[in-house]
Amino acid sequence: MEDNTKLATMEDTVEYHLFLIPDELRDPEKHKEILQKYIERIMTQFAPMLAPYIWQNQPFNLRYKPGKGNVPAHMFGVTKFGDNIEDEWFIVYIVKQITKEFPELVARIEDNDGEFLLIEAADFLPKWLDPDNSANRVFFQRGELCLIPAPRKPGTMSWLPTTPPTVPQALNIISTHPEEILASESIRAAVNRRIRGYPEKIQASLHRAHCFLPASIVALLKQHPRLVAAGVQAFYLRDPIDLRACRVFKTFLPETRIMTSVTFTKCLYAQLVQQRFVPDRRSGYKMPPPSHPQYRAHELGMKLAHGFEILCSKCSPHFSESKKSFMTTSPLWAGFLESLKKNDYFKGLIEGSAQYQARLEMAKNYFQLSVNRPESCLAMSPGEEILTLLQTMPFDIEELKKEEANLPPEDDDQWLDLSPDQLDQLLQEVAGKKEAEPTSKKEEQNYDLNQVSESMKAFISKVSTHKGAELPREPSEAPITFDADSFLNYFDKILGPSPHESDSDDLDEEDFECLDSDDDLDLKTEAAGEEASVKGTLNNLKSYMAQMDRELAYTSIGKSFTTQKQMESLSQTTNNNSDEEDSGAGGSVMTPVDVDLNLVSNILESYSSQAGLAGPASNLLQSMGVQLPDNSDHRPTSTYKVLKSAEERRIKPLDSP
Repeated sequence: MEDNTKLATMEDTVEYHLFLIPDELRDPEKHKEILQKYIERIMTQFAPMLAPYIWQNQPFNLRYKPGKGNVPAHMFGVTKFGDNIEDEWFIVYIVKQITKEFPELVARIEDNDGEFLLIEAADFLPKWLDPDNSANRVFFQRGELCLIPAPRKPGTMSWLPTTPPTVPQALNIISTHPEEILASESIRAAVNRRIRGYPEKIQASLHRAHCFLPASIVALLKQHPRLVAAGVQAFYLRDPIDLRACRVFKTFLPETRIMTSVTFTKCLYAQLVQQRFVPDRRSGYKMPPPSHPQYRAHELGMKLAHGFEILCSKCSPHFSESKKSFMTTSPLWAGFLESLKKNDYFKGLIEGSAQYQARLEMAKNYFQLSVNRPESCLAMSPGEEILTLLQTMPFDIEELKKEEANLPPEDDDQWLDLSPDQLDQLLQEVAGKKEAEPTSKKEEQNYDLNQVSESMKAFISKVSTHKGAELPREPSEAPITFDADSFLNYFDKILGPSPHESDSDDLDEEDFECLDSDDDLDLKTEAAGEEASVKGTLNNLKSYMAQMDRELAYTSIGKSFTTQKQMESLSQTTNNNSDEEDSGAGGSVMTPVDVDLNLVSNILESYSSQAGLAGPASNLLQSMGVQLPDNSDHRPTSTYKVLKSAEERRIKPLDSP
């Protein structure tokens, strides 16, 4: 029985805004007409990439947005990308290319996390930039990422506002100072690395698999391959109420099933494959045994058919007839089709041929969803669109069965089962890091654990605020300033005067001479009271510490720290190849603790307990630029072997030069 509940998913959306730079906006009365023409030109020029693309939820789209407040009229689009974040980065690539092809356009893009382009380049941002002052600073212009800086000192750069700029101010700065606002090479490289490979990357994101589907779904997907996303999402996000419609199928009957090849995105394919599902007995979708050579095709087809049935079950049987009229009745369609022909969208195909008709249907869908997109209240749901197409789209089951014998081969889905090494490599590529070179035994033996200790001490010495701590990435960073006099004065106030000054409570004659008034006497009395209070607190603290030392003396907590004498004994025992261990009993209590060695020991214990997974030790060390070698010996003694090796190279104590 089905036990899945509807998944609670975040509405992950990305918004994109395209502005004309101020020099182009000379006639405000014609803004809408000008921008509408730009929308048509953009969507036509990028149709070869956008039309066949399979979107997770919503496609890339543009529409006119009138001016409001400080935001001028511009072109605007919003796309819900859901679980497939590659849709978002493909849109970044498209927006970047639009500004490259149309130099007079300036674009900004953000999602529900805010300035996600800055998040991607977080390791390279200037220190002054934070979420509080980043509004209206990040734009694309001429295909390059721009970052409007903040003036270092008021008045140094008169063209830069001291507060985050408004959109008109930002557009004016971009048009008048394009070179000065170009983002640094490292920031641009971080963003470009994320969108590297497009448009060829689109094909690499697809997965083709055989599915045993009802003939009507086969015909639908043949002309409208984008509908596979809606079918997968309906199945993936199903709930018990949705499955009531799948007890007995009314639209997609199981007895009409044929084998076909379906193109998914890898995200959609993974969503369909990873869920275990057993159909209702009454549905008619019987599955072959798992050992059957075509079991996967039957399973995929069964799940996808359930998704399509759920979509259609949500439609009213008498949904508005006005929605059934296809959007090619729009007066814009003729001009859009002519523009497609001029841009060689049909690739020289003969008009009326099967391939020409397939691309024409794709263009109609693209026009309906992206160019002449209706208002949300009038837009058809996927289920309504499917039912409308089934009523108007004839198909021949016999012809589809003939194609069944000549299906293209399936794609290999081994990418679903990544090994830990492949997963690490993939994560490093996404993070923009080069693959770590394997560490040789010689390099492991020469690994300097002083780096761990020194990096940790540098980290602790850094000043932290409510925004977090700064990690010591570069050894060339300027050291933190330290005022020794202020430090000593502060402790003088806490600890009181030095011993030779506090031997007597009597005041000298000179002190009496200074007491010229009752006010001075009061001040002296008050100061003496404060000093006595501090002394009392200090004496109480010392008494408490002494009592705690006496209590801890009867415990074994002191043995948990490695002392210098213990390490000397360990070194001698190792050199003599003896199985006996000199514990140093009797003198270890007063032997100084090797602070550095205990620090490294605890870090390595934490690192070893992670068992190769992410954890606090590896995350902190990697943030500080310290890469520990892999632990090839997973026995409990492996950490101590490393410590022994470290002792042989002598980790410097804290007070060493």
